[in-house]
Amino acid sequence: MRNREERLVLAADADRCAIERELHGGLQQYLVALATTVQLARREPDRAALDAFLDDIERDVRRALDEAASLAQRIYPSTLELGGLAALLRAAAVQAGASANVDVSGGSSLAPEVAMSVYLCWLSALVSRTSDRPVTIRVSEADDALGFELSSDLGPDLDRLRDRVEALGGTLTVEPDQLVGSLPLRR
Repeated sequence: MRNREERLVLAADADRCAIERELHGGLQQYLVALATTVQLARREPDRAALDAFLDDIERDVRRALDEAASLAQRIYPSTLELGGLAALLRAAAVQAGASANVDVSGGSSLAPEVAMSVYLCWLSALVSRTSDRPVTIRVSEADDALGFELSSDLGPDLDRLRDRVEALGGTLTVEPDQLVGSLPLRR
């Protein structure tokens, strides 16, 4: 059994590898397709065919931009700074296509590492759900701590999430179909 610090390092390495795979398998592929289409378009004397190439180029540029925005959002979601934790949690549910109940009281000016920990637990619940039932998260501030509860089918990353929360001085417990966590408030 590895210690928590080693698991955190391994988890960070795994995250970087996942980002590399997404860059190579997603964004880079769109850009290669775009470059190829531009080369073909340059050789096309027929205006109608050129217009078709330009349509393809526009589509590939939009896909590449969407892929870049999605990847950037996963690395550090700008929604957190723009709209706060509640907006971030709601946006993640919409993007996951999940029916969700988000109840956040407080949490308006959290330290990024605290908010990101709650967000990552939420993402795990959204991704690992195996039913169409709504996923619920409740977040509240009390006694210099941010408490959160999420009900969902629980995913495989529980040790990783627990390590992250505990590294910040918090707790994360697993109950049947529910995660309950608490993090010290940092502003």
